[in-house]
Amino acid sequence: MKTILSTRSLLIPVVMAMAVVFSPVELLAQKKKDKEEEKVEGIDSSLLSGLKWRGIGPALTSGRVADFTVNPENHSEWYVAVASGNVWKTENNGTTFKPIFEKYGSYSTGVITMDPDNPNVLWLGTGENNHQRALGYGDGVYKSEDGGESWENMGLKESRQIGGIVVDPRNSDVVFVAAEGSLWGPGGERGLYKTTDGGINWKKVLEISENTGVNNVVMDPVDPDVMYATSEQRRRHVFTKIGGGPESAVYRSLDGGETWTKSIKGLPKVHIGGMGIDVSPADRNVVYLIMEAAEGKGGFFRSENRG
Repeated sequence: MKTILSTRSLLIPVVMAMAVVFSPVELLAQKKKDKEEEKVEGIDSSLLSGLKWRGIGPALTSGRVADFTVNPENHSEWYVAVASGNVWKTENNGTTFKPIFEKYGSYSTGVITMDPDNPNVLWLGTGENNHQRALGYGDGVYKSEDGGESWENMGLKESRQIGGIVVDPRNSDVVFVAAEGSLWGPGGERGLYKTTDGGINWKKVLEISENTGVNNVVMDPVDPDVMYATSEQRRRHVFTKIGGGPESAVYRSLDGGETWTKSIKGLPKVHIGGMGIDVSPADRNVVYLIMEAAEGKGGFFRSENRG
């Protein structure tokens, strides 16, 4: 009996044999190709070790963070006041932030303070707290009683720039606000203001002049009746800025802000500009002061006898 095989039948064993011979080779080649592609996708760190980081912007200033406060009962919760716009809140230790002051009268904010007895009560000063050739101005002081969910304007709308807010730890209704006033002209609400009814009414307790406001106020951490404030004389004109004058000074109160006296012993006897002041939390006798002054005499100063 004669068996006739078709061409297709003859090809089947040939193809199977070729598959056995060539498949491992092709598989190895494919794996090698995949590894090469993976290597191309990654970057060898040694290739970048000689490069240096460089700034790519913003060229001069970023968001100009003016102030921030942290909830002492929950350190993951911060509030950040930004001079160039808004108040920002984080509840996850800074991983993400959300704006909480978008629907109110001022985009620029300068200082934010938390009530030491109630972290849900916040005081916000609008307007940039540092002067320069261009700055944002505000419309007074705001108060929130629900952790920044809503805000109410509590007055001092002509203060323009607010540099400091402090709440008396013995009585949350007692609040001091350092109002700088307009940079472009005299008058307005400038000086140190005090409320004893939670912001319903304000009384000026430290007045310098129509040209000079108060830009800082702090309390002794042990005795809140001892307070320090700094005044700042400045003026912006069309083509220049005057950043200092004879009315800039340090003041101290020993009676809870009712009366004030100058505290300038040891400081440069030249025109003084902007200042920052604070009391050491470790030693109430130590007061730190940073200042700009004429003739290159500004700098960082320290008092060891409460000013």
